[in-house]
Order: sequence, then C-alpha cells, then structure tokens
Amino acid sequence: MQAAASAPPVLPERSDCCYTSCYCEENVWKLCEYIRDESRHPLEEFYAVFLSNEEKMIPIWKQQSGKRDDPVIWDYHVILLHVCSGGQRFIYDLDTVLPFPCVSDVYIKEALRSERNIPKDLRRKLRLVRADEFLKTFASDRSHMKDPDNKWKQPPPAYQCIHTAESSMNLDDFISMDPQVGYGTVYALEEFTKRFSTPV
Repeated sequence: MQAAASAPPVLPERSDCCYTSCYCEENVWKLCEYIRDESRHPLEEFYAVFLSNEEKMIPIWKQQSGKRDDPVIWDYHVILLHVCSGGQRFIYDLDTVLPFPCVSDVYIKEALRSERNIPKDLRRKLRLVRADEFLKTFASDRSHMKDPDNKWKQPPPAYQCIHTAESSMNLDDFISMDPQVGYGTVYALEEFTKRFSTPV
C-alpha cells in the first residue's frame, strides 16, 4: 500500500515518536507539541481527533492490538488529522497497522469503515479540536488509568502529567460527544467523511 507516498515530512518515523500504549490522547498531544516546536509546518493545519460515542464503545479496525480482521472495541481513541494547504488530508495513528501517516480516505475505508452494518449503539462520532487549542487546553492527571486500588491499569508515560493553569483533568470534556461540552466541533462519521476526504 502506497498510502503515505506523497505525505509531507511532518513527524519522525513512527518508531521515533513519543508513545505510551493506552495513552492515545497524550501520544497525540506529544505529536502536536513536536509540530509546534520542531516542525516547519503550520500548527493550524492539524487537529486532534477524539473518536467515541454516548455508549463509550466504538469499533476500529487495523489496530495493532486487533486479531486478524476483527475490530478493537475502544471506549475512545485519538488520532491526528493533517489538512494540508494543497488539499490533501492525512491521518496519523500510532496504534494502527496502516501507514504512518495514512491518506485520510484509506484510513476511513480501512480503519473506520461504514456505519451501514454497525449497530446503532456502536456508531462513531468524532470531536475535532485544533492542535493549538488542544495544546493550550488539554489536561490529564491519568486518574482514569487507575483501578479501585489506585494501581495502574497500564504503565503511565515517564514524563509529568499534562496540565493547564485552569485544570489538572478535563479528559472527559474531550471524550464527550455532546457538542455543547468541551472544545472543537463534533461530527457524525458520515459528516466527517464528506468534509475530510481528500478532494479528487
């Protein structure tokens, strides 16, 4: 698959990116931080994309933790969208087996697929937050990754928790698919596909 052949050189190779398993929101925050601090590409071309729904159960295919062609059911997932000035759109997903980056049309077709055969309670919504806004507003104390005994469900990143002057934990505002809550714009998958597929 040549899905990344014409992608602009924005980020390091996948293996060189800051990554912690099961902390996708922080992984994408770190990608945004890299673009702001190290890349020559304008930050305003990038969006953090939170995928979830009211039931907190969404299927995503082509994930590294998946088996064969079965989807992984996440409560939420976070990816990075690059809307290039030339019209091309690319998705960066550190958890996919697809190319890094992947042309948005290919990612939508292979990883998200159609809602046509998906039960209503599993249909996906996407909250798009501009990368600059994400960097300024997102905060997580990682409490959602601790069990009732205060033990980590998965080892946390080695760096300090991300916080702002106003908040130490607002992850739920980003995961929520209520358009009246939080930052950015919420789309149904069909709306997102129409808006962010690469123009022909």
